[in-house]
Amino acid sequence: MHSRLIAVAVLTCCVVVLVSCKPKADTITIAIGTAKFQVEIAKTPAGRERGLMFRKSMPMDHGMLFVFPYDQHLSFWMKDTDIPLAIAYISADGTIREIHHMKPHSLEAIQSDHAVRYALEVNDGAFAKLGIKPGDKVHFPPNLPTATS
Repeated sequence: MHSRLIAVAVLTCCVVVLVSCKPKADTITIAIGTAKFQVEIAKTPAGRERGLMFRKSMPMDHGMLFVFPYDQHLSFWMKDTDIPLAIAYISADGTIREIHHMKPHSLEAIQSDHAVRYALEVNDGAFAKLGIKPGDKVHFPPNLPTATS
């Protein structure tokens, strides 16, 4: 019995160590006017594909910034995404070109009308509450990670 308890304790410690070693997503602070958002960076194809899937909630001042390697027309959907979101399509110079509302679990493709470099997803209603609209500028920090293909 004693050796079994030791084995369980060792296994528990290994699990704790493995979980704590999990790489953390790149997170930065961006500003739009006086509003600030803590955003996770989705810069790899796998990160951009997963996005905010399977999340049950997100603080109102948080979001996810999708970084692409070049300007292009983008398309997002809400498969396996539980949170109602708003998406801002943003040009390389930080100008918000358009904002769309997205419904949880919808398979409708939300396409950008413009070629853009970034997409920013936040809780639906956050942009409206803060008065953020197309034409506003997103101020990125100088250490903004670049996209990988």
